[in-house]
Amino acid sequence: MSRATSWDHPATSLYTDHYELTMLQAALHSGAAHRRSVFEAFARRLPDGRRYGVVGGTGRLLEGIADFRFGDAELEFLAKNKVVNPETLDYLANYKFSGDIWGYAEGDAYFPNSPILIVESTFAEACILETYILSVLNHDSAIASAASRMTSAAGNRPCIEMGSRRTQEESATAAARAAVIAGFASTSNLEAGRRYGIKTVGTAAHSFTLLHDTEREAFEAQIAAFGPGTSLLVDTYDVETAVRTAVELAGDKLGAVRLDSGDLVAQAQWVRQLLDDLGNVNTRIVVTSDLDEYAIAALQSAPVDSYGVGTSLVTGSGAPTASMVYKLVSRTNDAGEFISVAKAAKNKTSVGGRKYALRKLNERGKATQEVVGIGHRPEDDGNDRSLLQQFVKNGEVLPGWTGPEGVIRAKERHAASMAELPAVVNRLQRGEAAIPTVYEEN
Repeated sequence: MSRATSWDHPATSLYTDHYELTMLQAALHSGAAHRRSVFEAFARRLPDGRRYGVVGGTGRLLEGIADFRFGDAELEFLAKNKVVNPETLDYLANYKFSGDIWGYAEGDAYFPNSPILIVESTFAEACILETYILSVLNHDSAIASAASRMTSAAGNRPCIEMGSRRTQEESATAAARAAVIAGFASTSNLEAGRRYGIKTVGTAAHSFTLLHDTEREAFEAQIAAFGPGTSLLVDTYDVETAVRTAVELAGDKLGAVRLDSGDLVAQAQWVRQLLDDLGNVNTRIVVTSDLDEYAIAALQSAPVDSYGVGTSLVTGSGAPTASMVYKLVSRTNDAGEFISVAKAAKNKTSVGGRKYALRKLNERGKATQEVVGIGHRPEDDGNDRSLLQQFVKNGEVLPGWTGPEGVIRAKERHAASMAELPAVVNRLQRGEAAIPTVYEEN
Protein backbone atom coordinates (compact mmCIF):
# COMPACT_ATOMS: atom_id res chain seq x y z
CA MET A 1 0.00 0.00 0.00
CA SER A 2 1.52 3.32 -1.05
CA ARG A 3 1.75 6.26 1.30
CA ALA A 4 -0.57 9.20 0.72
CA THR A 5 1.11 12.04 -1.12
CA SER A 6 -1.30 14.73 0.07
CA TRP A 7 -1.61 16.01 3.59
CA ASP A 8 -4.53 14.38 5.37
CA HIS A 9 -6.00 16.83 7.86
CA PRO A 10 -6.42 15.17 11.26
CA ALA A 11 -9.58 15.58 13.30
CA THR A 12 -9.17 18.61 15.55
CA SER A 13 -12.11 18.12 17.92
CA LEU A 14 -10.03 16.89 20.86
CA TYR A 15 -7.58 19.77 20.62
CA THR A 16 -9.70 21.31 23.33
CA ASP A 17 -10.05 21.46 27.09
CA HIS A 18 -12.17 19.09 29.13
CA TYR A 19 -14.26 21.91 30.54
CA GLU A 20 -15.44 23.05 27.12
CA LEU A 21 -17.44 19.83 26.86
CA THR A 22 -18.67 19.86 30.43
CA MET A 23 -19.93 23.41 29.86
CA LEU A 24 -21.70 22.11 26.79
CA GLN A 25 -23.35 19.34 28.80
CA ALA A 26 -24.56 21.76 31.45
CA ALA A 27 -25.84 24.20 28.83
CA LEU A 28 -27.72 21.43 27.05
CA HIS A 29 -29.27 20.52 30.40
CA SER A 30 -30.32 24.11 31.16
CA GLY A 31 -31.70 24.69 27.69
CA ALA A 32 -29.37 27.63 27.02
CA ALA A 33 -26.99 25.78 24.69
CA HIS A 34 -28.82 26.86 21.56
CA ARG A 35 -29.02 30.57 22.36
CA ARG A 36 -27.49 32.61 19.56
CA SER A 37 -24.16 33.92 20.77
CA VAL A 38 -21.25 36.11 19.72
CA PHE A 39 -17.74 35.25 20.91
CA GLU A 40 -14.73 37.47 20.37
CA ALA A 41 -10.98 36.75 20.41
CA PHE A 42 -8.79 39.68 21.38
CA ALA A 43 -5.68 40.64 23.32
CA ARG A 44 -6.12 43.01 26.25
CA ARG A 45 -2.54 44.22 25.81
CA LEU A 46 0.50 43.74 23.63
CA PRO A 47 3.61 42.00 24.97
CA ASP A 48 5.62 44.37 27.11
CA GLY A 49 7.26 47.04 24.99
CA ARG A 50 5.76 45.96 21.66
CA ARG A 51 4.06 48.57 19.50
CA TYR A 52 1.89 46.26 17.37
CA GLY A 53 1.01 42.63 16.82
CA VAL A 54 0.48 40.63 13.64
CA VAL A 55 -2.43 38.24 13.15
CA GLY A 56 -1.17 34.76 12.35
CA GLY A 57 -2.78 31.34 12.05
CA THR A 58 -6.17 32.28 10.62
CA GLY A 59 -5.78 30.06 7.58
CA ARG A 60 -4.66 27.11 9.70
CA LEU A 61 -7.54 27.75 12.07
CA LEU A 62 -10.12 27.72 9.30
CA GLU A 63 -8.70 24.47 7.97
CA GLY A 64 -8.99 23.01 11.46
CA ILE A 65 -12.54 24.20 12.08
CA ALA A 66 -13.60 22.48 8.86
CA ASP A 67 -12.27 19.25 10.39
CA PHE A 68 -13.65 19.88 13.88
CA ARG A 69 -15.85 16.79 13.97
CA PHE A 70 -16.35 13.97 16.46
CA GLY A 71 -15.85 10.59 14.83
CA ASP A 72 -16.09 7.12 16.34
CA ALA A 73 -12.62 7.27 17.92
CA GLU A 74 -13.24 10.63 19.59
CA LEU A 75 -16.68 9.65 20.84
CA GLU A 76 -15.37 6.33 22.16
CA PHE A 77 -12.67 8.13 24.13
CA LEU A 78 -15.16 10.58 25.64
CA ALA A 79 -17.56 7.79 26.57
CA LYS A 80 -14.90 5.50 28.02
CA ASN A 81 -13.55 8.27 30.23
CA LYS A 82 -17.02 9.55 31.19
CA VAL A 83 -16.16 13.08 30.11
CA VAL A 84 -19.79 13.80 29.18
CA ASN A 85 -23.12 12.00 29.36
CA PRO A 86 -24.83 10.05 26.52
CA GLU A 87 -27.07 12.97 25.56
CA THR A 88 -24.04 15.19 25.03
CA LEU A 89 -22.32 12.45 23.05
CA ASP A 90 -25.35 12.31 20.77
CA TYR A 91 -25.05 16.06 20.18
CA LEU A 92 -21.32 15.80 19.46
CA ALA A 93 -21.82 12.92 17.03
CA ASN A 94 -23.67 15.33 14.74
CA TYR A 95 -21.52 18.39 15.45
CA LYS A 96 -20.59 20.64 12.58
CA PHE A 97 -20.06 24.36 12.96
CA SER A 98 -22.86 26.11 11.07
CA GLY A 99 -22.34 29.76 12.01
CA ASP A 100 -20.38 32.73 10.69
CA ILE A 101 -16.82 33.80 11.46
CA TRP A 102 -15.37 37.25 10.86
CA GLY A 103 -11.99 38.68 11.73
CA TYR A 104 -8.90 40.66 10.87
CA ALA A 105 -7.27 39.35 7.72
CA GLU A 106 -4.27 37.16 8.45
CA GLY A 107 -1.10 39.24 8.21
CA ASP A 108 -2.85 42.43 9.36
CA ALA A 109 -1.60 44.40 12.34
CA TYR A 110 -3.62 44.44 15.55
CA PHE A 111 -3.56 46.42 18.78
CA PRO A 112 -4.90 46.09 22.35
CA ASN A 113 -8.59 45.11 22.29
CA SER A 114 -8.76 44.74 18.51
CA PRO A 115 -11.62 42.28 17.76
CA ILE A 116 -9.31 39.87 15.97
CA LEU A 117 -11.88 37.09 15.52
CA ILE A 118 -15.67 37.14 15.90
CA VAL A 119 -17.63 33.88 16.03
CA GLU A 120 -21.41 34.04 15.58
CA SER A 121 -23.35 30.84 16.22
CA THR A 122 -25.13 29.01 19.00
CA PHE A 123 -23.42 28.86 22.37
CA ALA A 124 -22.99 25.11 21.93
CA GLU A 125 -21.23 25.41 18.59
CA ALA A 126 -19.00 28.33 19.48
CA CYS A 127 -18.13 27.42 23.06
CA ILE A 128 -16.26 24.22 22.26
CA LEU A 129 -14.04 25.97 19.70
CA GLU A 130 -12.46 28.21 22.36
CA THR A 131 -9.30 26.27 23.15
CA TYR A 132 -8.58 25.37 19.55
CA ILE A 133 -9.02 28.97 18.40
CA LEU A 134 -6.77 30.32 21.10
CA SER A 135 -4.05 27.69 20.72
CA VAL A 136 -3.71 28.44 17.00
CA LEU A 137 -4.03 32.22 17.14
CA ASN A 138 -1.84 32.68 20.22
CA HIS A 139 1.02 30.60 18.84
CA ASP A 140 0.99 31.78 15.23
CA SER A 141 0.37 35.44 16.07
CA ALA A 142 3.31 35.38 18.50
CA ILE A 143 5.57 33.99 15.77
CA ALA A 144 4.23 36.35 13.09
CA SER A 145 4.68 39.34 15.41
CA ALA A 146 8.29 38.40 16.17
CA ALA A 147 8.98 37.70 12.49
CA SER A 148 7.57 41.09 11.51
CA ARG A 149 9.97 42.87 13.86
CA MET A 150 12.83 40.85 12.37
CA THR A 151 11.96 41.57 8.75
CA SER A 152 11.50 45.23 9.64
CA ALA A 153 14.99 45.31 11.15
CA ALA A 154 16.39 43.43 8.14
CA GLY A 155 15.06 45.94 5.62
CA ASN A 156 15.59 44.64 2.09
CA ARG A 157 17.80 41.77 3.18
CA PRO A 158 15.93 38.44 3.15
CA CYS A 159 15.38 36.36 6.28
CA ILE A 160 15.36 32.55 6.27
CA GLU A 161 13.28 30.61 8.83
CA MET A 162 15.33 27.75 10.25
CA GLY A 163 13.95 27.03 13.73
CA SER A 164 12.35 23.61 13.27
CA ARG A 165 14.75 21.81 15.59
CA ARG A 166 13.97 24.24 18.40
CA THR A 167 10.27 23.43 18.75
CA GLN A 168 7.69 20.64 18.46
CA GLU A 169 7.21 19.24 14.95
CA GLU A 170 3.72 20.66 14.25
CA SER A 171 4.69 23.95 15.86
CA ALA A 172 7.71 24.04 13.55
CA THR A 173 5.51 23.83 10.47
CA ALA A 174 3.13 26.45 11.84
CA ALA A 175 6.04 28.73 12.76
CA ALA A 176 7.49 28.50 9.27
CA ARG A 177 4.13 29.46 7.79
CA ALA A 178 3.69 32.39 10.20
CA ALA A 179 7.21 33.65 9.51
CA VAL A 180 6.68 33.73 5.76
CA ILE A 181 3.40 35.61 6.23
CA ALA A 182 5.35 38.28 8.12
CA GLY A 183 7.96 38.71 5.41
CA PHE A 184 10.44 35.84 5.68
CA ALA A 185 11.62 34.76 2.23
CA SER A 186 11.94 31.02 2.81
CA THR A 187 12.12 28.19 5.34
CA SER A 188 14.16 25.08 5.99
CA ASN A 189 10.97 23.18 6.91
CA LEU A 190 9.97 20.79 4.13
CA GLU A 191 6.49 20.07 5.51
CA ALA A 192 5.68 23.78 5.40
CA GLY A 193 6.82 23.76 1.81
CA ARG A 194 4.58 20.82 0.99
CA ARG A 195 1.45 22.08 2.71
CA TYR A 196 1.64 25.75 1.88
CA GLY A 197 3.80 26.12 -1.22
CA ILE A 198 6.54 27.96 0.71
CA LYS A 199 10.04 28.11 -0.76
CA THR A 200 12.44 25.77 1.09
CA VAL A 201 16.22 26.16 1.24
CA GLY A 202 19.23 24.51 2.85
CA THR A 203 22.70 23.16 2.09
CA ALA A 204 24.88 21.62 4.78
CA ALA A 205 25.68 21.64 8.51
CA HIS A 206 28.98 21.30 10.36
CA SER A 207 28.51 17.54 10.51
CA PHE A 208 28.89 17.32 6.73
CA THR A 209 32.30 18.97 6.94
CA LEU A 210 33.31 16.81 9.92
CA LEU A 211 32.27 13.67 8.04
CA HIS A 212 35.08 14.20 5.54
CA ASP A 213 38.78 13.86 6.23
CA THR A 214 39.39 17.48 5.25
CA GLU A 215 37.33 20.61 4.76
CA ARG A 216 38.54 20.72 1.16
CA GLU A 217 37.06 17.27 0.48
CA ALA A 218 33.74 18.35 2.01
CA PHE A 219 33.61 21.48 -0.15
CA GLU A 220 34.56 19.50 -3.26
CA ALA A 221 31.74 17.03 -2.62
CA GLN A 222 29.16 19.76 -2.07
CA ILE A 223 30.19 21.70 -5.17
CA ALA A 224 30.16 18.50 -7.24
CA ALA A 225 26.64 17.72 -6.01
CA PHE A 226 25.07 21.18 -6.25
CA GLY A 227 27.31 23.28 -8.44
CA PRO A 228 29.50 26.30 -7.59
CA GLY A 229 26.44 28.41 -6.81
CA THR A 230 25.95 26.54 -3.54
CA SER A 231 26.40 28.07 -0.07
CA LEU A 232 29.41 26.80 1.89
CA LEU A 233 29.61 26.84 5.70
CA VAL A 234 33.02 28.31 6.45
CA ASP A 235 33.41 28.37 10.23
CA THR A 236 33.89 24.70 11.13
CA TYR A 237 37.64 25.28 11.52
CA ASP A 238 39.48 28.44 10.44
CA VAL A 239 37.26 30.93 8.59
CA GLU A 240 39.94 32.57 6.46
CA THR A 241 41.33 29.23 5.30
CA ALA A 242 37.81 28.02 4.51
CA VAL A 243 36.95 31.11 2.47
CA ARG A 244 40.14 30.83 0.46
CA THR A 245 39.53 27.13 -0.16
CA ALA A 246 35.92 27.79 -1.17
CA VAL A 247 36.96 30.43 -3.70
CA GLU A 248 39.76 28.24 -5.05
CA LEU A 249 37.30 25.38 -5.68
CA ALA A 250 34.20 27.28 -6.85
CA GLY A 251 35.79 30.34 -8.37
CA ASP A 252 33.86 33.56 -8.77
CA LYS A 253 30.65 31.58 -9.26
CA LEU A 254 30.55 30.70 -5.54
CA GLY A 255 26.99 31.49 -4.41
CA ALA A 256 27.46 32.25 -0.72
CA VAL A 257 29.44 31.61 2.43
CA ARG A 258 27.67 31.10 5.73
CA LEU A 259 28.94 32.38 9.08
CA ASP A 260 27.49 30.70 12.15
CA SER A 261 29.61 31.82 15.11
CA GLY A 262 31.81 34.53 16.55
CA ASP A 263 31.53 38.30 16.27
CA LEU A 264 29.32 38.37 13.19
CA VAL A 265 29.68 42.12 12.54
CA ALA A 266 33.49 42.13 12.55
CA GLN A 267 33.70 38.77 10.83
CA ALA A 268 31.32 39.75 8.03
CA GLN A 269 33.36 42.89 7.36
CA TRP A 270 36.71 41.18 6.90
CA VAL A 271 35.20 38.19 5.06
CA ARG A 272 33.57 40.63 2.62
CA GLN A 273 36.90 42.31 2.09
CA LEU A 274 38.62 38.96 1.58
CA LEU A 275 36.00 37.81 -0.94
CA ASP A 276 36.32 41.06 -2.87
CA ASP A 277 40.14 40.82 -2.87
CA LEU A 278 39.85 37.31 -4.27
CA GLY A 279 37.57 38.52 -7.07
CA ASN A 280 34.30 37.15 -5.62
CA VAL A 281 32.40 40.40 -5.46
CA ASN A 282 29.10 38.62 -6.13
CA THR A 283 29.47 35.91 -3.49
CA ARG A 284 26.90 36.56 -0.78
CA ILE A 285 27.37 36.35 3.00
CA VAL A 286 24.69 34.57 5.01
CA VAL A 287 24.79 34.85 8.81
CA THR A 288 23.08 32.61 11.35
CA SER A 289 23.78 31.88 15.07
CA ASP A 290 20.94 32.71 17.49
CA LEU A 291 19.81 35.88 15.75
CA ASP A 292 16.87 37.98 16.92
CA GLU A 293 15.56 41.38 15.84
CA TYR A 294 18.15 43.20 17.97
CA ALA A 295 21.07 41.22 16.51
CA ILE A 296 19.71 41.80 13.02
CA ALA A 297 19.46 45.53 13.70
CA ALA A 298 23.08 45.51 14.95
CA LEU A 299 24.13 43.93 11.64
CA GLN A 300 22.56 46.68 9.51
CA SER A 301 25.95 48.30 8.90
CA ALA A 302 27.68 44.99 8.20
CA PRO A 303 28.05 43.67 4.62
CA VAL A 304 25.55 40.87 5.17
CA ASP A 305 23.19 39.64 2.44
CA SER A 306 20.71 37.49 4.37
CA TYR A 307 19.88 36.21 7.84
CA GLY A 308 19.01 32.73 9.05
CA VAL A 309 16.84 32.84 12.18
CA GLY A 310 15.86 29.93 14.38
CA THR A 311 15.41 29.76 18.14
CA SER A 312 14.34 33.32 18.75
CA LEU A 313 11.76 33.21 15.99
CA VAL A 314 9.98 29.99 16.98
CA THR A 315 9.81 31.11 20.61
CA GLY A 316 8.31 34.51 19.76
CA SER A 317 11.51 36.38 20.58
CA GLY A 318 10.64 36.75 24.25
CA ALA A 319 6.86 36.73 23.76
CA PRO A 320 5.88 33.09 23.11
CA THR A 321 2.16 33.84 23.25
CA ALA A 322 0.00 36.70 22.04
CA SER A 323 -2.08 36.40 25.25
CA MET A 324 -5.37 36.43 23.37
CA VAL A 325 -8.61 35.51 25.11
CA TYR A 326 -11.98 34.31 23.78
CA LYS A 327 -15.00 35.84 25.45
CA LEU A 328 -18.76 35.73 25.09
CA VAL A 329 -19.77 39.34 24.34
CA SER A 330 -23.40 39.00 23.25
CA ARG A 331 -26.18 36.42 23.36
CA THR A 332 -29.93 36.20 22.98
CA ASN A 333 -32.32 36.24 25.93
CA ASP A 334 -35.50 34.21 26.28
CA ALA A 335 -37.24 36.62 23.93
CA GLY A 336 -34.64 36.06 21.24
CA GLU A 337 -33.19 39.55 21.60
CA PHE A 338 -29.43 40.07 21.65
CA ILE A 339 -28.02 41.51 24.87
CA SER A 340 -24.44 42.51 25.60
CA VAL A 341 -22.52 40.57 28.23
CA ALA A 342 -19.05 41.20 29.64
CA LYS A 343 -16.65 39.98 32.29
CA ALA A 344 -16.07 42.51 35.06
CA ALA A 345 -13.29 40.85 37.11
CA LYS A 346 -10.45 43.16 38.11
CA ASN A 347 -7.66 43.36 35.47
CA LYS A 348 -9.63 41.00 33.21
CA THR A 349 -12.51 43.14 32.07
CA SER A 350 -14.00 42.77 28.62
CA VAL A 351 -16.28 45.01 26.59
CA GLY A 352 -19.64 43.54 25.68
CA GLY A 353 -21.41 43.79 22.35
CA ARG A 354 -20.78 42.74 18.78
CA LYS A 355 -17.85 44.78 17.41
CA TYR A 356 -17.04 46.39 14.07
CA ALA A 357 -13.54 47.72 13.42
CA LEU A 358 -12.16 50.46 11.21
CA ARG A 359 -8.61 51.75 10.78
CA LYS A 360 -8.64 55.52 10.48
CA LEU A 361 -6.21 56.83 7.86
CA ASN A 362 -5.04 60.41 7.38
CA GLU A 363 -4.71 62.25 4.06
CA ARG A 364 -1.34 60.51 3.46
CA GLY A 365 -2.86 57.07 3.97
CA LYS A 366 -1.19 56.57 7.36
CA ALA A 367 -3.07 54.96 10.24
CA THR A 368 -4.02 57.19 13.15
CA GLN A 369 -6.57 55.20 15.15
CA GLU A 370 -8.22 51.82 15.52
CA VAL A 371 -11.92 52.62 15.91
CA VAL A 372 -14.14 49.85 17.29
CA GLY A 373 -17.87 50.35 17.01
CA ILE A 374 -20.03 48.52 19.56
CA GLY A 375 -23.17 47.33 17.86
CA HIS A 376 -22.63 49.54 14.80
CA ARG A 377 -20.11 50.18 12.04
CA PRO A 378 -17.90 53.24 12.58
CA GLU A 379 -18.27 55.93 9.97
CA ASP A 380 -15.76 55.81 7.13
CA ASP A 381 -14.35 59.22 6.18
CA GLY A 382 -13.76 57.96 2.66
CA ASN A 383 -10.19 56.70 2.86
CA ASP A 384 -10.44 54.57 6.03
CA ARG A 385 -10.16 50.77 5.97
CA SER A 386 -12.73 48.34 7.29
CA LEU A 387 -10.87 45.58 9.13
CA LEU A 388 -13.31 42.70 9.55
CA GLN A 389 -13.41 40.14 6.77
CA GLN A 390 -15.82 37.21 6.58
CA PHE A 391 -14.09 33.83 6.67
CA VAL A 392 -17.00 31.44 7.28
CA LYS A 393 -20.62 31.77 6.15
CA ASN A 394 -23.27 29.34 7.35
CA GLY A 395 -20.55 26.91 8.37
CA GLU A 396 -18.69 26.94 5.06
CA VAL A 397 -15.16 28.35 4.79
CA LEU A 398 -15.08 31.00 2.08
CA PRO A 399 -12.43 30.60 -0.64
CA GLY A 400 -9.08 32.36 -0.63
CA TRP A 401 -8.19 32.18 3.07
CA THR A 402 -6.60 28.73 3.38
CA GLY A 403 -3.80 26.67 1.82
CA PRO A 404 -1.03 28.20 -0.30
CA GLU A 405 -3.43 30.86 -1.61
CA GLY A 406 -4.12 31.99 1.95
CA VAL A 407 -0.39 32.33 2.68
CA ILE A 408 0.17 34.52 -0.38
CA ARG A 409 -2.85 36.65 0.51
CA ALA A 410 -1.69 37.04 4.13
CA LYS A 411 1.84 37.96 3.09
CA GLU A 412 0.46 40.69 0.81
CA ARG A 413 -1.82 41.94 3.60
CA HIS A 414 1.10 42.15 6.02
CA ALA A 415 3.20 44.19 3.61
CA ALA A 416 0.30 46.59 2.95
CA SER A 417 -0.50 46.93 6.66
CA MET A 418 3.07 47.72 7.60
CA ALA A 419 3.20 50.38 4.88
CA GLU A 420 0.13 52.16 6.28
CA LEU A 421 1.29 52.18 9.92
CA PRO A 422 3.28 55.12 11.33
CA ALA A 423 7.08 54.84 11.25
CA VAL A 424 7.19 54.22 15.00
CA VAL A 425 6.44 50.54 14.36
CA ASN A 426 9.98 50.15 13.04
CA ARG A 427 11.50 51.11 16.39
CA LEU A 428 12.67 48.27 18.60
CA GLN A 429 12.73 50.44 21.72
CA ARG A 430 10.01 49.93 24.29
CA GLY A 431 6.92 52.06 23.80
CA GLU A 432 3.18 52.31 23.62
CA ALA A 433 1.02 50.86 20.87
CA ALA A 434 1.64 52.60 17.54
CA ILE A 435 -1.98 53.79 17.34
CA PRO A 436 -4.71 53.95 20.01
CA THR A 437 -7.85 51.82 20.06
CA VAL A 438 -10.98 53.92 20.52
CA TYR A 439 -14.46 52.53 21.27
CA GLU A 440 -17.55 54.07 19.72
CA GLU A 441 -20.93 53.27 21.29
CA ASN A 442 -24.36 53.84 19.79
